[in-house]
Amino acid sequence: MNISISSMRRIALAEGVSFILLLGIGMPLKTIEIFWPNKVLGMTHGILFLVYVVCAWQFTRENQWSLKNTLILIMASFIPLAPFWVERKLLRDPD
Repeated sequence: MNISISSMRRIALAEGVSFILLLGIGMPLKTIEIFWPNKVLGMTHGILFLVYVVCAWQFTRENQWSLKNTLILIMASFIPLAPFWVERKLLRDPD
């Protein structure tokens, strides 16, 4: 599997947006006992999270990134808004 930098950027943005939607929409609705959006957003975010981590690992191996940058890229998926930072700072095209 060959993952380009533009694909990794799109995956990072999608994962970040799904995280924000889950926290900003799903969780507040859950408190007033509306559960279906949380199920949909939770499943979507879970799938995007797994895709992000697997693709991040593969991307860093293909591009021979350092262990430090690999860990930053993967750990960003656990912190809200961090995928947006990664997309801006680490995944910019060198052009």
